[in-house]
This record gives sequence, structure tokens and C-alpha cells, in this order.
Amino acid sequence: MSEDKDIKKKNLLNAGIVGATYETTQRYGDAIKQHFVAYSGIDNETGTSLVKGLKDIAEGKINSDFEFQNISQQAGFAAEVKEVARSNAEAIINGDSIRKIRTDDLGRVNDTLYDTVKIDKNGNIIVGSETQIKFLGNSKNDPEGLENAKRAFQKLSSEKFKKYLDNNAEISVPPEQYQGILNEADSKINKLSSQLDKLKNLGKTEEVLKIENKINDLKKLKENLEAASTTSKEAREARLNPKLSTAKDIGRLSHRAGLDTAQTAALISGSVSIVKNITAVFKNEKNTGEALLDVAMDTGKASTFGYSTGFAGSVIKGAMQNSQSTYLRALSKTNIAGTTVNIALTSAKILSNYFNGKIDGVQCLEMLGQEGVGMVASAMFATIGQVAIPIPVVGGLIGGMIGYALSSASYGLILGALKEKELSHKERIYIESVCAEHIKMIHEYRLEIEKIINQYLSNKLEVFNESFKGIKNALEIGDVDLFIENTNKITKNFGGKPVFSNMDEFDEIMLTKTTIKF
Repeated sequence: MSEDKDIKKKNLLNAGIVGATYETTQRYGDAIKQHFVAYSGIDNETGTSLVKGLKDIAEGKINSDFEFQNISQQAGFAAEVKEVARSNAEAIINGDSIRKIRTDDLGRVNDTLYDTVKIDKNGNIIVGSETQIKFLGNSKNDPEGLENAKRAFQKLSSEKFKKYLDNNAEISVPPEQYQGILNEADSKINKLSSQLDKLKNLGKTEEVLKIENKINDLKKLKENLEAASTTSKEAREARLNPKLSTAKDIGRLSHRAGLDTAQTAALISGSVSIVKNITAVFKNEKNTGEALLDVAMDTGKASTFGYSTGFAGSVIKGAMQNSQSTYLRALSKTNIAGTTVNIALTSAKILSNYFNGKIDGVQCLEMLGQEGVGMVASAMFATIGQVAIPIPVVGGLIGGMIGYALSSASYGLILGALKEKELSHKERIYIESVCAEHIKMIHEYRLEIEKIINQYLSNKLEVFNESFKGIKNALEIGDVDLFIENTNKITKNFGGKPVFSNMDEFDEIMLTKTTIKF
């Protein structure tokens, strides 16, 4: 009974952690959605489409005689799409309402001056935010890119590119070339300055003016130059393998979400554990060393739980937010993403306890039912709490705990009412001896149910163990298809039919109007 109470307290705390991380999961999920849009080229939430997403760019035609040049050019387009997605993702994470957009997607296809602009929350273009993205300098004869910056500088400082300086356009270049281009510009300015002094001494006014203008252009180039967030290597990867490129960006953001929620979870759990253990020390139930160790363990476990919630929850939220299903998009605004992860982790622990013989089959099913009801309700109340108390962490924490506590209490009352109804019925109908016989029958039925459940689930034990091991390996190496394959093993073993068998099929479903039925 004491262990059962501890489990309920722990699950209540976990529900609070999920609620507290609601705001973080929403922010990072929204940020991750930008990369789903960048890949597919479709924003189902706003009903808009990009001229080309990464998937479309990767299908661009290639002339075998100019393969390197074609891929480099298309990699430049891919860089534009990734720059927009990354910029908007960071803006969302930081609470900034300004967004970056490609001029192509504004209807200004092949704008001769600008590739991207920034818009305010009302959709108005912000003057001075115009940027030209230039991924230049790549050469088939220089695979290591040792001279990329030098070649890029020669092109940027040529007469052909002077129009960007004349229109004061920001020029965004690959980050690995940025400093090299600045160094090339400084070197050129020094050489021109030396020539300028000689020409002045010779009194050649016209040539002096040309050199001065050239120096001023180079200084302006330095001022307008900025480092992009996408490297040349990443741009090329986005063109050749857009799915992998997108997965990497999503992985980076979900990792950051996990770290963020891990800190929140550690703070909440650590605070609770400190109070609990200080009380235990004063009551002489623990010594100081034991209390410190327990605090450290509680905080560590909560951090792991918090990381899992933030990492997986943000990805689920981002995918749901860009789903074609209006129902799933609506659900993405609740805390269902984080709750899904919580239910999965809690269910895994309950099943583990069953397989280890700590609980019987009936208890296993009862606990799975109660935890599912509790966690889903906590998602609803976490959303309500966040609205009622618009302070990140606090509103979600309180809402999540209230939701879990109320739903668990309701579930208990329902079970209690059913039991009371059964008992009153027996008291009315049966005499004491018959009652005893009836209780014996209930016991026999329970044993029969227990036998059936044990036989049913124990036959699945090997599948569960193999699948959970596979899921763990998939999460560790980041293999989405392996994750799906192992979860589908469980589905098939229980007579179900998997909705999709790999990420490609999932993408196809997301891009069609197919209704997913679970």
C-alpha cells in the first residue's frame, strides 16, 4: 500500500512537471514545425505553400555535363530555405514576433536584389531587413574548400555584384567563409591604399578617385557582410539529402528543448525532495548523508524524465502542428504531446513491474487505465492552468497537478461506487453464508482472469523485451525507421495493423488528406 502511494505521488509530480514544461514544449514544438514546413514546402496551419521546399529542390534537374555547378546552385536555394526556417525557429524560441521570408514566397520570384526580407507580426516588410544570400566559391577542383573564401571575395568585389552594395543590401555568406572574406577585403584595401598614396604623389586625380571609390566599396562590403547560420556543407547536404538535413535540425532543437525541460524538472523535483528529506532528517528517519543522496537521486531521475518529455514532446507537437488534420492541429495547442511521452514512460514502468512479478495482471490493467485517464486530464488542465496563470511553469505546473489529482480521484470514486453498489446488492440478496460463497466465487473468477491475463501477456513478454530494446537503441542512435519498426512489432503481435512502417510512409500520410485512425 505504501509503495502504491509512492507511485501515485511520483506520478502526480510527473504530471506537474509535464504541466510546468507546457510553455517550453509549445515554443520548441512551434520552432520545430518551421523545419517540417521547410522540408515539405507546405504550411498546413496557415494554409500557405512555399514556391519550393527542400524536398522539391532535391528533385531539381541535373545536367550530367554540369553536375557540380547544378548541385551547387540548387544547394544555394536550399540554403535560403534553411536560413528562413532556422531564423524563424530562433525567433519563436526567443518570443520574437518578427519573421523572415523568402522574396520568392512573397510572389517576387527571382528578385534581382534580395533573397529574403523580414516582416512584422502584421505582415508588413521591415525596411532595411533585405538580405542577399550568396553561397559562392565552391570548386570541383578544391573539394576541401581551402580557397573558397578567396574565390567568393573575388566574385563579391566584382562589378557584377556592385548592385547589392549600391542598394545597401545585407550579404549573407557561409559562416566558414565569413572571416576569410573579411581578411581578403582587408588585404585588398591595404594594397589599394598603398597605390593611392603613390598616385596622389604623382597627381593622377582621375585614377585616385577610382581607387578611393574601390576602397569605399570594399569597406561597405565588409559592413554589409554577415555570417549565415548554414554552412556550405549543410547547404549541400540539404540539397542531396533533405530528409536527413531536416532531421538534424529537428534533433538539435528537440535536444535544446530537452535540456530546458530537464532544468525545470530538476528544479521542481529538487525542491520537493529537499523539503521531504529535511523533514525526514528532523524526524530522525534519515541521516544527513542519506538525505543528500536521496535528493541527488530524485533530482537526477526528474532531469531524465524532464529531458525525455521536452525532447520527444516538442517533436510530436511540431509534427501535429503541421498536420493536414485540423483535429491534430487543434490538439497540438494542448499539452497532449508532453502527456503522450509521460503516458508512454509510465506505462513502460507499469508493464516492467508486471513482468518482474511486482504486480499481478489485474493490477497491471487497472493501473494502466488509471494512469491513462490521469495523464490525459492533466494535459487538459495544464492548458487551462497556463491560460488562467500566464506565467511559464507555474500555471502549467498547478494545472497539471490539479488535472491529475482530480481525474485520479474521479477514477477512484467511480471504482468505489461500483464496488459499493456490488456490496449493497449482495447484502440485499444473499444471507451471510451465500455471501461467503459469493466471495469465494469472486476469488475464483479473479484467479481465472489472472490466469488468462498472465498467459496472454507472458506470451508477449519476448516481443515486449525485444521491442523495448529496439526502441531504446533507436532513440540512442536517432534512427526513426528503427523506432517505428519496433513499435509496429508490438502492434502486430496484438493483432493490430500498423498505420505506417517507416518515415517515408509517415511523410506521405502527412502530405495527403488520409485520416489516421488509432
